[in-house]
Amino acid sequence: MTHPVSPAPASPLAAPKGRRRARRVIPGFGLGMGITLFWLGLIVLVPLAGLFLKAAGLGVGGIWQIWSEPRVLAALRLSFLTALAAAAFNTVMGTWVAWVFVRYRFPGRRLFDAMIDLPFALPTAVAGIALTALYGGQGWIGRWLEPLGVKVAYAPAGIVVALVFVGLPFVVRIVQPVLAESERELEEAAGTLGANRLQTVARVVLPALWPALLTGFALAFARGVGEYGSVIFIAGNLPFATEIAPLLITIRLDEFDYAGATAIATAMLLLSFVVLLLVNSLQARLQRRGAR
Repeated sequence: MTHPVSPAPASPLAAPKGRRRARRVIPGFGLGMGITLFWLGLIVLVPLAGLFLKAAGLGVGGIWQIWSEPRVLAALRLSFLTALAAAAFNTVMGTWVAWVFVRYRFPGRRLFDAMIDLPFALPTAVAGIALTALYGGQGWIGRWLEPLGVKVAYAPAGIVVALVFVGLPFVVRIVQPVLAESERELEEAAGTLGANRLQTVARVVLPALWPALLTGFALAFARGVGEYGSVIFIAGNLPFATEIAPLLITIRLDEFDYAGATAIATAMLLLSFVVLLLVNSLQARLQRRGAR
């Protein structure tokens, strides 16, 4: 007579079928998220909230009155236009430099690659003094440019030069690992299918680089908008001509006009947030398009 086989007793460690969860390598999502939010709030949100609260003490009319001052508008316009110009230039030339470092081997390559990080370590005031000595009227480069009518030091062009100097490493270090991990077989396949170099760059290389390029542009722009030390030496700091917004904030603080300084800082913060939001939105759109 055949006896039915009774099922094996369920292990007490076995989770019910409906409650089975994927095991995480690093547990503690709730604790990790709590620490993250607390730290971001303490380091980022609380200071920004204090800035807005200080500016709110002026009221809407008072804030608008400061924002609409011709000197403030000129300083904001100069800061953002020069930061955008320097970031765009760095995006192009930084990509070129990263391409050379990744795709070619030449003597001194490691040395030149390490020199890219010097603007990170060099004090900005030292960079400003060096650039002024180089591009001034009696400098090694300025003495040849000024007779041709090209004035760099104590002009808006000098601000762009300083921002290019401090912003180049951001683009190079963002684009370089992406280029190193790119598949060269795709470029070779495009060449064998009849694509010329321009078509290969436009249809094979750039689509994979766009997110990194936009990230490098955003970082270089953010650094340029808030740059102070390297700019004030080469700019000349003339109101309505070469006076940047961070310098105007410092001037207001020296005059004990704390409310006016916070109002200008709030304008810079809002404008920077709008630009970075547009860049991040474009980056997300390109990533979704590339994932299709």
